[in-house]
Amino acid sequence: MTDSKYFTTTKKGEIFELKSELNNDKKEKKKEAVKKVIASMTVGKDVSALFPDVVNCMQTDNLELKKLVYLYLMNYAKSQPDMAIMAVNTFVKELATSPMTKDCDDPNPLIRALAVRTMGCIRVDKITEYLCEPLRKCLKDDDPYVRKTAAVCVAKLYDINATLVEDQGFLDQLKDLLSDSNPMVVANAVAALSEINEASPSGQPLVEMNAQTINKLLTALNECTEWGQVFILDSLANYSPKDDREAQSICERITPRLAHANAAVVLSAVKVLMKLVEMLQSESDFVGTLTKKLAPPLVTLLSSEPEVQYVALRNINLIVQKRPDILKHEMKVFFVKYNDPIYVKLEKLDIMIRLASQANIAQVLSELKEYATEVDVDFVRKAVRAIGRCAIKVEPSAERCVSTLLDLIKTKVNYVVQEAIVVIKDIFRKYPNKYETIISTLCENLDTLDEPEARASMIWIIGEYAERIDNADELLESFLEGFHDENTQVQLQLLTAIVKLFLKRPTDTQELVQQVLSLATQDSDNPDLRDRGFIYWRLLSTDPAAAKEVVLAEKPLISEETDLIEPTLLDELICHISSLASVYHKPPTAFVEGRAAGARKSLPARSNSGEDSNQQAAQPHAQVIPALDSMIGDLLSMDIGGPTAVTPTPAPQSGLGLDLLGGGLDGILGGTDTGNSAPVVSQSTTGLLGDIFGFNQGPTSYVAPKVNWLPAEKGKGFDIWGTFSRKNGQISMDMTFTNKAMQPMGGFAIQLNKNSFGLTPAAPLQVPSPLNPGASIDTSIILSTNGAVQRMEPLNNLQVAIKNNIDVFYFACLVPMNVYFAEDGQLDKRVFLSTWKDIPAQNEVQYTLKGIMLTADQVVQKMQQNNVFTIAKRNVEGQDMLYQSLKLTNTVWVLNELKIQPGNPDVTLSLKSRSVEVAPGIFQAYNAILHS
Repeated sequence: MTDSKYFTTTKKGEIFELKSELNNDKKEKKKEAVKKVIASMTVGKDVSALFPDVVNCMQTDNLELKKLVYLYLMNYAKSQPDMAIMAVNTFVKELATSPMTKDCDDPNPLIRALAVRTMGCIRVDKITEYLCEPLRKCLKDDDPYVRKTAAVCVAKLYDINATLVEDQGFLDQLKDLLSDSNPMVVANAVAALSEINEASPSGQPLVEMNAQTINKLLTALNECTEWGQVFILDSLANYSPKDDREAQSICERITPRLAHANAAVVLSAVKVLMKLVEMLQSESDFVGTLTKKLAPPLVTLLSSEPEVQYVALRNINLIVQKRPDILKHEMKVFFVKYNDPIYVKLEKLDIMIRLASQANIAQVLSELKEYATEVDVDFVRKAVRAIGRCAIKVEPSAERCVSTLLDLIKTKVNYVVQEAIVVIKDIFRKYPNKYETIISTLCENLDTLDEPEARASMIWIIGEYAERIDNADELLESFLEGFHDENTQVQLQLLTAIVKLFLKRPTDTQELVQQVLSLATQDSDNPDLRDRGFIYWRLLSTDPAAAKEVVLAEKPLISEETDLIEPTLLDELICHISSLASVYHKPPTAFVEGRAAGARKSLPARSNSGEDSNQQAAQPHAQVIPALDSMIGDLLSMDIGGPTAVTPTPAPQSGLGLDLLGGGLDGILGGTDTGNSAPVVSQSTTGLLGDIFGFNQGPTSYVAPKVNWLPAEKGKGFDIWGTFSRKNGQISMDMTFTNKAMQPMGGFAIQLNKNSFGLTPAAPLQVPSPLNPGASIDTSIILSTNGAVQRMEPLNNLQVAIKNNIDVFYFACLVPMNVYFAEDGQLDKRVFLSTWKDIPAQNEVQYTLKGIMLTADQVVQKMQQNNVFTIAKRNVEGQDMLYQSLKLTNTVWVLNELKIQPGNPDVTLSLKSRSVEVAPGIFQAYNAILHS
């Protein structure tokens, strides 16, 4: 009879009946009862009430029953540690003779191993000291099965009480196990030491890898199980051989692992070999031979199930970027099969493009053209885009790629045509003045374009080559009919295209450019569109030569590969092949909570630059902001950040200006003088242009109004009003002293208690004495931030003591957080994005700022005056997104994202920081500044 009977719902499953059965004298009854308990536990039923009764069953010679009891104990020890304490307390007083301790001395090695495994699962600090002696015995046990289980138990014990493990000498015993005669014991010791090393606060390696240790690990590698091999290979990946000869020797002994049936072993071996190859001379015969050996195992992984294929492909994607020569002859294995899942198809497509070369471009294009006829729309789009990427990457094949795209356009399939136009725009940018003959074919499909990216691409093509398209004005005018219904991307592109057309053919397009500038500046609520419209108007009306230089400037050619991973990040990811980092294409610090930045890995430098590499590794990392070598992603989709102050260009003298628009913009921006004088811009327009070009002088940084810190009734007639301000990089405590007593006051002194930001007086308090009755005086004292630090609640609370000739007076006040905003808080765009991704998601806090009647540009200006710097700005579906950074005086960085909907007084502030406790103070500072 099968064990399914234990999962059936009968009256026998009731707790009270199970309890009586567990206490039955008959062993068979007990075993049946424990099986029922395990079955109930497996399906999620709470049977923790039976804890004492099940634990009592541990005192048995029956191995099967003992295993079941230990299984129950491990489950509830993890999920309910308090319950485990209760159970253990039943025999903790007699632990030396307790069932679990006795089992550690049992003649049967299976029972000894079972006991020590269970000990490691009872994660209760209170009883760890009682486990030391049994664990020490098991680490020296005669049976290797017990020793390998005890090795893992040390790692679990370290997680509970690291100090105890070190004091009891368990780490030394683990290191001794690296020399064990049994390969599985060696593998488990390596795994335990690796886990302990990652959990160690110091991050320093616990075991010094030397040639002798490496030799022992390589010897064990051939004999242990597949997962043991993975542990050993991962450990070998952290070793840097002393010379080329040793590196070659290790490579030769690891290479056989490439033929292993387990994909994890293969990828771990590839990781080690990729690291070691970096140390060898790239032109050597050995490297060439090794490179050829790496291809077959990677190809074999692609015959596995789709999930394994995907993991392999993500790893291959990294390998191809680092060393494309490894798989340069294996293009066919990446051709898509009809039954591949979409995620496998897209990954294969990406690798095909990376491997595309002049030698194989013909078969690649043939494949891609076939893919463009598939039924999966997303895959078809990617295939069409891939053809464009091939044209940009393999220059000799560009003409063939363009021909293939034209064939696809002739199919008249809407989404294929639109995607083809998008990629042809990129081809025009890569090869200017080369394929313009196909423009007429593209223009035939204008009516079918309904996607913003495709419409914007077509408009760009018309504007860029307006002088070659006879009816360019008519084509662009057709887009103007529904200007306000167009996507922002299309509107911006249309504005630029018509200005280009006007500069190339000014005589017959004047009315058209007036119309688009009017729509952009007068009828649009989009600040980006309006700003660009005003800039173009200013250029056209004051200096047409400058306008041509700006708008028709020669554009830089687009790069061949825009999606390659940044080289230093790629090196780090190569060190993490066969892990989640290689699947996500992100460093572990980006998605593993608590992973220290110092734990990042990098490929070793070649032997001739090893000294430089060590020197670079010794350089300290910033506290919060990562080094540039960890940059991920890009900000190509973001607009430029906040305004940069520039010297305004003087207005041209009367008679020298050339109004290209013939006064047609009078209604937009004010009237003009008579004759040929330059336009007279109204005061409101000057203000707007001043905002655009950054030369308007705004108010100084925000200072909170003074509040009554010490009322006269509490200060024996001494009344204090005060606030804090930041001027020229210094924090100032500004106070007004009033004497409401009947006697003069003098002998003033001040002292600050320890506080969260280390505020302390930088100089003595200077107050002219005496302060006569009824008199008031303003005084300020400069504060530094190098005093003693103590966490306050709230964080910006400050306790103050002020003394005069009458008494010592104590009060507490709140320091506005904006006075801690340092002047060097501006981040590079790429570092901003990298840091934002590095900070865990749980460190993000969101607030709503209500009643903010400001535009995005006004928010940028106000915050910049208070040392909050706008890194980037973009418009998403009519909503302005601002990305800002600030740095507090205690070097804590704060990254912010603001979402501003024009016309909506509510602004969403999303804040990210390593020290998220500063968030409430930052929110209050934003609120105060933007309402000032």
